[in-house]
Amino acid sequence: MTPEKHPGIGETVRDAEHKRVGVVMGRVGPYVQLRPLGGGREWDADPERVVPLTPPEALSARVAEVNARSRESAAAG
Repeated sequence: MTPEKHPGIGETVRDAEHKRVGVVMGRVGPYVQLRPLGGGREWDADPERVVPLTPPEALSARVAEVNARSRESAAAG
């Protein structure tokens, strides 16, 4: 992405390099910092490899995350 098109804080994006979806938490140097949808440790991503999700894509990613957590919790107990 060009500098004027970097995703904003709070935007849900796909990190094409790491094949992960996350929420933009901020910028550090040349990188954007992303946090997994379900929370957890942030990671640095190259803004050129980050793609904003459309609202339907973001909703689908969030539903998938909730379903995964539900399956993990059911398997654990």
